[in-house]
Amino acid sequence: MITQKYLDELTYELIGSAIEVHKIMGRGLLESVYHQCLKEELSKRKIQFSTEKKVPLIYKT
Repeated sequence: MITQKYLDELTYELIGSAIEVHKIMGRGLLESVYHQCLKEELSKRKIQFSTEKKVPLIYKT
């Protein structure tokens, strides 16, 4: 069961990861650069994740 404590700790780690990437890389780079860096940071923190998931989308039907 996922608890509120678990979600709070995970959120803290995710935000910390994003801040760490931004501190090291700075601003103004392509999204793909931040994406690769964040993947590495999450891996270093042993946070399991998936990336580039397909999302069904209907546009201008």
